[in-house]
Amino acid sequence: MKVNFTETVLRDANQSLIATRMPFSDFEAILETLDHAGYYSLECWGGATFDSCLRYLSEDPWERLRKIKAKVKNTKLQMLLRGQNILGYKHYPDDVVRKFVAHAAQGGIDIFRIFDALNDFRNIEVALDETLKQGAHAQGCICYTTSPIHNLDKYAAMVKQLESMGVHSICIKDMAGIMGPQEAYDLIKAIKSSVKLPVFLHTHSTTGLAPMTYVKAIEAGCDGIDTAISSFSGGTSQPSTESLNYALKQMGHETDLNEKVLKEINDFFKPLKAEYVSSGLLDPFVMGTETDALSYQIPGGMLSNLISQLKAQDAIDRLNDVLAETPKVRADMGYPPLVTPMSQMVGVQATINVLTGERYKNVTNEVKSYLRGEYGKAPGEINSDLIRQVLDDEKPITTRYADTLEPAFEKAKKELKLARNDEDVLSYIAFPQIAEKFFNEREERESRTVTYTISKKEE
Repeated sequence: MKVNFTETVLRDANQSLIATRMPFSDFEAILETLDHAGYYSLECWGGATFDSCLRYLSEDPWERLRKIKAKVKNTKLQMLLRGQNILGYKHYPDDVVRKFVAHAAQGGIDIFRIFDALNDFRNIEVALDETLKQGAHAQGCICYTTSPIHNLDKYAAMVKQLESMGVHSICIKDMAGIMGPQEAYDLIKAIKSSVKLPVFLHTHSTTGLAPMTYVKAIEAGCDGIDTAISSFSGGTSQPSTESLNYALKQMGHETDLNEKVLKEINDFFKPLKAEYVSSGLLDPFVMGTETDALSYQIPGGMLSNLISQLKAQDAIDRLNDVLAETPKVRADMGYPPLVTPMSQMVGVQATINVLTGERYKNVTNEVKSYLRGEYGKAPGEINSDLIRQVLDDEKPITTRYADTLEPAFEKAKKELKLARNDEDVLSYIAFPQIAEKFFNEREERESRTVTYTISKKEE
């Protein structure tokens, strides 16, 4: 059986280990080599890369995508898209979603991995439709979690729904690394008996289960897996590309990967990793195995976020209390999968509950919006006392929330004076203050360059 490999070092591996702080200049020189390794796809955009480029790296994310595409001629480029949330933390109007997908496809994205944090597929239908219109590959995603209401029948029904929506392939997204080998085998078998589409599995090494989980998934017929080149693998990242390639070939599976090229890639990233460790950007904590995630179901990024929040409030001694409160908040909220933005929402509310000493004394605006139905339909029943306490007599929205939003693109385009093109407008709509700051810095940088060039000529 042939197994496809998606390399994550340019996106999820560096997002998981170094908070997406890898600038384009750090990996530009290896792009052509990555292109000749035999990967099915390179995950290089989406997720937190967009925010991080603007906020921390002073890079235009659209320009980054075009630069990657210019060097990668043979391998498909892949992005992670949060459906109606695009790459932000709230729902955007349909015109913005369509415009974003169209520009991403034109910029070089071949595969759109599209998910909704609640598995409410009303929230991916517009992004999916536009992906198909652009002639790109639409990969429909299921966010994997375990709870009293999640089971094989429910996941099989979700997959059938995605198939009816026209997706080209399915991805099971296990963001916390909590899927065990037998669960993977049973789930892939159930999916493969429900649909004829290719199935990809995404997990993290957080709990130490991932390599075993991948092997059992492939035994069940899984078509592709996400891995990271070994120097950026393990911990909260994905399992090692080279190790899985070695093991699977030994077991009689085919892969298109070239071991010599993989070694070149890893040799390139090794000194980069050493630099990140010595600068403190790569904390050894995220490189370890965290089996507590099996009980708390907290993704690695969420765990490091909770720790930094508690440290900032001089309350790190309350971490165990917050970890114990998190699954209770999740149950109250109808067992949402802990993926962005739900992971942040549940984690922050659990922290507030612990630090105030009274559950839901203070409720975040995001949780209020969630209870109003602005993020979609909760997977299970939300605690009725919590709804009454927060909403009082207000009735939650039961329709698709984006249907209530006015078109926003043309309005933003007229308002934004610093925009040079439609991509700038999209960046601004996604992250207004951060994008505006980036545009101002860009103007200053360029004016300094012009001044310097003129003064050199005058000399």
